[in-house]
Amino acid sequence: REAESFKEQGNAYYAKKDYNEAYNYYTKAIDTCPNNASYYGNRAATLMMLGRFREALGDAQQSVRLDDSFVRGHLREGKCHLSLGNAMAASRCFQRVLELDHKNSQAQQELKNASTVLEYEKIAEVDFEKRDFRKVVFCMDRALEFAPACHRFKILKAECLALLGRYPEAQSVASDILRMDSTNADALYVRGLCLYYEDCIEKAVQFFVQALRMAPDHEKACLACRNAKALKAKKEDGNKAFKEGNYKLAYELYTEALGIDPNNIKTNAKLYCNRGTVNSKLRKLEEAIDDCTNAVKLDDTYIKAYLRRAQCYMDTEQYEDAVRDYEKVYQTEKTKEHKQLLKNAQVELKKSKRKDYYKILGVDKNASEDEIKKAYRKRALMHHPDRHSGASAEVQKEEEKKFKEVGEAFTILSDPKKKARYDSGQDLEEDGLNMGDFDANNIFKAFFGGPGGFSFEASGPGNFFFQFG
Repeated sequence: REAESFKEQGNAYYAKKDYNEAYNYYTKAIDTCPNNASYYGNRAATLMMLGRFREALGDAQQSVRLDDSFVRGHLREGKCHLSLGNAMAASRCFQRVLELDHKNSQAQQELKNASTVLEYEKIAEVDFEKRDFRKVVFCMDRALEFAPACHRFKILKAECLALLGRYPEAQSVASDILRMDSTNADALYVRGLCLYYEDCIEKAVQFFVQALRMAPDHEKACLACRNAKALKAKKEDGNKAFKEGNYKLAYELYTEALGIDPNNIKTNAKLYCNRGTVNSKLRKLEEAIDDCTNAVKLDDTYIKAYLRRAQCYMDTEQYEDAVRDYEKVYQTEKTKEHKQLLKNAQVELKKSKRKDYYKILGVDKNASEDEIKKAYRKRALMHHPDRHSGASAEVQKEEEKKFKEVGEAFTILSDPKKKARYDSGQDLEEDGLNMGDFDANNIFKAFFGGPGGFSFEASGPGNFFFQFG
């Protein structure tokens, strides 16, 4: 009678959803009469409402041990198994209910739910092997609707979120489990994995070591710990070689580090950028561009890689590409330095689209006044139309064009003010210099004219000789 009184009080608190008090009274009923199946069944129901499914499972199992025909006991045991992710055990419980009551609609529905969970588990296992991590996350989300207390499903979901680069979500799931069970090796491994993929390698190693303390045979934690230590050591050795100016060794070490773990995107992005810097020091600019491109493919927010690639583009006169990279950098970080770099690249791009007068004369950009004059003399004589009077119309037209360009080049580069404006990237036509209207022959006459000047004399059809005064 006393036990029944405790049970009735427990029922009253349960009806009011005061599950903690209900638990206390059901416990008193069990202590008073420990062989009553319904008391364990009621306490199991209360523990389920409190989300304490492992404890609830123990009570439900005890209830059916005391009374194998206790239908609600079998249902609760099955529900606990299912909530904890053990769909096979849950199915057996629901089948037992149907043996006792073949029309039990709840057992029929729960059996279908258990089959659904088993199906999602199978699909997830196959998709994990295929590295289709998005699909695994989808399957685990669906399975967790029926098995909300299953740590195994949560860990698999968290691991896949980490492998997809969704680190905050993965860490949140792992942290929730660690709050309930601080010794969960799988959750410790996932926390380490997130840190490892975020390039916090030292902290990651601490979590992997902790996971291995809890589960010395944890294969994934063991492999990740080994990779993390190897990656850290190789990267540091590469940095040391670079600082010492041993670029060849630095290149080799960074290359070896890149082969350790292709899944570590952030660290590998830094390694590619570091190797790009080495290649730029070795003047292997195209290889440096390739490395920086690989870096931004892995991490499209990596400013340092864009800056390095942009400088290489500038050095190889690929100004449009340089402007594009500097624009990306300036949009992300609007600093004075980035604005100036973009402006410089835009000036060089503008200059590159004009005629290269230095190239036309065949002189260096730092050529002296005398060198410019000598170059003009040589090129003007080489391309003078009279010299090619016996050539085909096509050749004559091409040489006349080159002769005019040589005159243009000399006009600009022989005048200090015009040369300064040209070198600074200013538009010469905006300054009143319409290069389309000038006469190259006048430049030629002015240069070679005067007493005892220069002339071409024909010596027959298609032939000529030079006559100096």
